[in-house]
Amino acid sequence: MRKGNGKTDAHLDLRSEDLEHELPAGDDDEAASGAAASKPVEASVVSETEKLKAERDALLDRLARLQAEFDNARKRAVREQQEFREFAAADVIKALLPPLDSFERALRAAGDSGEFRNGIELIYRQFQDALQKIGVQPISATGQAFDPRIHEAVEMVDTSEVPDHYVLDELQRGYKYKDRLLRPAMVRVARNSGG
Repeated sequence: MRKGNGKTDAHLDLRSEDLEHELPAGDDDEAASGAAASKPVEASVVSETEKLKAERDALLDRLARLQAEFDNARKRAVREQQEFREFAAADVIKALLPPLDSFERALRAAGDSGEFRNGIELIYRQFQDALQKIGVQPISATGQAFDPRIHEAVEMVDTSEVPDHYVLDELQRGYKYKDRLLRPAMVRVARNSGG
């Protein structure tokens, strides 16, 4: 039995020796250092991933805030434009109220034709003043050279009283708002066949 036990012990010793010879001594150290090295690499990848996710979240948050700011700015601009229109309309209406009051007074005094005419002339002047205050100017036409940009010819009249292609008379007054044409003057234009 000893002999058998000795062979078994020797066989076990032989196998462990064989194993020690098969694996070089440095391989155990490299395997241990590789496992240790892979842990920092994994940690750095996880760290980098978390960093990128945080950056992405920050950018998405910033984008959402910028979109909200843009939307608010657009709504504010629309609201300001509406308010501007309302204030502009209010100024025009205020300018037209005094002539309206004068019309009412003129209609009440319709019994006397002299007062009625004076009332109508007053209303006309008030309307002219109100329009002038908001930037509306009448276009001068009678006696001026015909200008198709501001005059609309409705009739050509043969006459020698006025030079050729000059406005003979105005049928409807034209107006400009600042430098913009609101309505051209409707005019009759002179035509001189001799001139």
